[in-house]
Amino acid sequence: MSAKANLVVGQGGGPTAVINNSLLGVIHEAMAQDNVGEIYGMVGGIEGFMHQQLVDLRRQRKEALEGLRQTPGAALGTCRYKPKESDLERILEVLRAHEIRYFFYIGGNDSATIVHRLNEFAKTVNYELHAIAVPKTVDNDLVGTDHCPGYGSGARFVAAALRNTGRDTEAMGKYGPIRLMEIMGRNAGWLTAATALARQEERDAPHLVYVPERPVTLDQIVEDTRRVYETLGFAVLAVSEGTVDPSGKTVGEEFAPVEVDGFGHRRKGGVTQYLQVVLSERLGVAVRLDNPYYLQRSFSELASPVDQQEAYMVGRKAVAAAVSGECGKMVTLVREPGATYRCATGLIDVALVADKERKLPSDWMNEAGNFPTQAFLDYARPLIGGPLMPHSRLDLTIIGK
Repeated sequence: MSAKANLVVGQGGGPTAVINNSLLGVIHEAMAQDNVGEIYGMVGGIEGFMHQQLVDLRRQRKEALEGLRQTPGAALGTCRYKPKESDLERILEVLRAHEIRYFFYIGGNDSATIVHRLNEFAKTVNYELHAIAVPKTVDNDLVGTDHCPGYGSGARFVAAALRNTGRDTEAMGKYGPIRLMEIMGRNAGWLTAATALARQEERDAPHLVYVPERPVTLDQIVEDTRRVYETLGFAVLAVSEGTVDPSGKTVGEEFAPVEVDGFGHRRKGGVTQYLQVVLSERLGVAVRLDNPYYLQRSFSELASPVDQQEAYMVGRKAVAAAVSGECGKMVTLVREPGATYRCATGLIDVALVADKERKLPSDWMNEAGNFPTQAFLDYARPLIGGPLMPHSRLDLTIIGK
């Protein structure tokens, strides 16, 4: 494309602690490119775009833009809307009306699908469009990339949350010796497995970790918990919202809210409420819940600096790729070989990403399926941006014994 063309960027799906770093990366690279004219932002994602809800990103205050580095949530607003076939025509109308040739959507699996569909539709009507997906998700389940921006910060938060609630549970002793925490991950256990990253010693939580990729019986959860409780005097469990039994049924499904998003995904949840009842009845002890829910993806005070930088990096890469002529791609993160963690960017055909999920490898959980292996810990540890503040444990040997 030789002439200057306008650009639009939007944010879709659930936000993360670093999603606005990707937005800032898009804006900064767009401002540096001579071929980019106006820089528009979609207010409310693709749904807002269809109603021409656009803002001028070139004329934002510099201080406001720089503040995005530390700001969680989607600064432009987001949506969970699946465009119908007729919506694609409307999207193209808006693109034409504003002379937009560069299109960027920051999001996860469903957002990648939108980019793919729009790119294919533009081809059928001979409209030159450079549509690029910018990856984002705490679930870490996009195929074709080593990991996803948003995951490292979510991982850092849940690791800290489990370790901290473990100390609280240990201190309470018999007054609440079993603690459960429900972790995001509809069909993939990447974030739940990350709860093990902050453990310093065997007594540290979490003691048991359950993920969707490793089906588990209710009896196993009960007996696993009993064993840890009888050994340590307390037990803390990290349980994925998508944990399933051997039949494939989500554990505690009857406790989950009956809610379906715009893409047809039923909202997960209810597993810890169910296990609270079962474990309390079978073990005869108090079982407490400590569920962080959306804090897992929005707690910017524990954002990983590695994650922040990589989120910014993929935003810049997306614009540079589009201006160079690429379309129908998603930016990827490529881990470089070697003992020291380094990561570069790459590109993958977005068709290979759309409507697909990358699961946690089965062998990254132990044989019993209740705790991550060292291979997983080695993979995930560099992404959280350094160790958390160490904890201390007193010698509680009673005098005279």
